[in-house]
Amino acid sequence: MRRREFLGVVGGAAAWPLAVRAQQAERIRRIGLLIAQLADDPEAQARLAAFVQGLQQMGWVDGRNVRLDVRWTAGVAADTRKHAAELLALAPEVILAPGSNTVGPLQQATRTVPIVFVHVPDPVGAGFIDSMARPGGNTTGFTLFEYGTSGKWLELLKQIAPGVTRAAVIRDPAITGGIGQFAAIQSMGPSLGLEVSPVNVRDAGEIERAIASFARSANGGLILTGSALSFVHRKLIVALAAQHKLPAVYWDRTPVADGGLISYGADLRDQYRRAAGYVDRILKGEKPADLPVQAPTKYELVINLKTAKTLGLNVPQSLLASADEVIE
Repeated sequence: MRRREFLGVVGGAAAWPLAVRAQQAERIRRIGLLIAQLADDPEAQARLAAFVQGLQQMGWVDGRNVRLDVRWTAGVAADTRKHAAELLALAPEVILAPGSNTVGPLQQATRTVPIVFVHVPDPVGAGFIDSMARPGGNTTGFTLFEYGTSGKWLELLKQIAPGVTRAAVIRDPAITGGIGQFAAIQSMGPSLGLEVSPVNVRDAGEIERAIASFARSANGGLILTGSALSFVHRKLIVALAAQHKLPAVYWDRTPVADGGLISYGADLRDQYRRAAGYVDRILKGEKPADLPVQAPTKYELVINLKTAKTLGLNVPQSLLASADEVIE
């Protein structure tokens, strides 16, 4: 064998194990998740699973080429700020932030680490982005709904319970989404002959007292608007609606599966899957400022007929015909 050929073979043999080791030691990318829900909540886990599945479809596998650092806050403001700082100390390349309650503290803590949000009703009004088309800054994501959808909830309450003349709107007053949803519902009240009043969702005790007080007068109904705290307290609110025999409309199908009456809202698990696409694009070099904020692509109407019968309500056939899901 000629000397040049020999050296080529030796050099190639030496480089081969290095190439194999480099391939095996694939770079681990880091993703933070700040979730304002309870860690043992089945629906919260299902949404997280949808995000993980979305990542896997794009080749990102937890423990192989990406690491997911998850923090759960249950909607508690102090815990959200603490966990936001913990996540940023881990130097993530992007953070997933479901809900306004998590986006605000994260933006206060960083203006450089990319943030992808889901379930935020009014990101422009909240000051999270400059515009839907060109978010600017380090934040983009997926909106929960247009405020006009909130008016739809009041219409549904009147359709399914025509005798209702008063509506208590359960909202989080600490976020712009809570204020905006209530304003949209309140504006619809006069045209439907409904008196609308707010119920704050800060803690369980406040919710129990407010609903008990509201239920002392006749012909009342409830609307549960979208927020992290609404999600955390949803089972309590479903139970209170049943206890006081109040027809209630919800922003998401999850409370209806738990025994609530009717819901109209976006497919929230789908938003987590779609958010995985934006995380993928950011990990590949795109900037949040250049990724337009997207609205929901599908709304779902879900009715629980068993609950309607318990409340003595006859659901109109037109409403049943338009439902995406009927629980019997």
